[in-house]
Amino acid sequence: MIPITKPFLPDITKYNEYLQKIWEAEYLTNAGPLVKELELKLKDYCNAQNLFYVSNGTIALQLAIKALDLKGEIITTPFSYVATTSSIAWEGCVPVFVDIDPSFLTIDPNKIEAAITPETSALLVTHVYGNPCDIEAIESIANNYNLKIIYDAAHCFGVEYKGQSIVNYGDISTLSFHATKLFQTVEGGAVITQNLELAEKISYMRNFGHDGQEKFFGIGINGKNSEFHAAMGLCNLPEVPNIISQRKKICDLYDSILLANYKISRPEIRKNTRYNYAYYPVLFEDEKALLAVKEKLNNHNIFPRRYFYPSLHTLPYIKESKMPIADDISSRVLCLPLYYSLSNEDVYKISRLILEVL
Repeated sequence: MIPITKPFLPDITKYNEYLQKIWEAEYLTNAGPLVKELELKLKDYCNAQNLFYVSNGTIALQLAIKALDLKGEIITTPFSYVATTSSIAWEGCVPVFVDIDPSFLTIDPNKIEAAITPETSALLVTHVYGNPCDIEAIESIANNYNLKIIYDAAHCFGVEYKGQSIVNYGDISTLSFHATKLFQTVEGGAVITQNLELAEKISYMRNFGHDGQEKFFGIGINGKNSEFHAAMGLCNLPEVPNIISQRKKICDLYDSILLANYKISRPEIRKNTRYNYAYYPVLFEDEKALLAVKEKLNNHNIFPRRYFYPSLHTLPYIKESKMPIADDISSRVLCLPLYYSLSNEDVYKISRLILEVL
């Protein structure tokens, strides 16, 4: 079987060395020594002033919303994983969708101002497939209307834009370290901010609001992560350059085979981006072609994924709206298998089967 992805797993001997440290310290969670070590190394890797390692990327989004005291409406993208929207709704705010740019697949800044109302408190937008949003345009709008910005950078570990780590833009950025991501800690995520006041709030909020054993800073949640997850992260972090390099080779091979066919296209990567090759999305001419390709691959035990389908504005708990570009893109975009150990032979096989259909 060739799945959509496989996690990069480090040398088990190296992981066992960290397990030995856990057994010796008898410290499993609650900001243990490995969690603290991983946070420091992630801060250094991301060149971030304040970074908090949390239990997953969804909690990271919820903490961001809560830390910014957001109310009312939050403008967001319909083209992302469901957690981007569900986090807004879960925190009692109203997701307001703005359609996407058909080239980059990120939110279209030219349509944001029309969606702003007196109830709008923030923009929560996704760097899709590791492709940065139009940051300059978004920040200009936010400044003009006094809105907060949260960037969902779940797909963006290792990405730089204009020489800066992607997570250092906006009021808060969030990351996911789920097992499907190129840098994984089994489960995990991070909240990043340059604002010291926000950082102080988040540091308490991710630990139930505790300010010592018998005192509370304010409302909080259990957003902590364990020593076991941190151990996986400490093993994997030094491998990230190698992981990205290998994924680039696989993407380049796909490109060399598939893009000669005019019936297949790829999203455009924004200029001045150091990309991380987090996904390999391809766009077909229509949904009929996508479904035929998906069926062909499935019949050969190959399992691509319709990231992201359906468009989030169709969720049953969301007020109905029209997003024609997101509807169109989501109906005909398919992410092909991409992971560190995917062989050239498998890439050739997947590509050949796709071209047989087209």
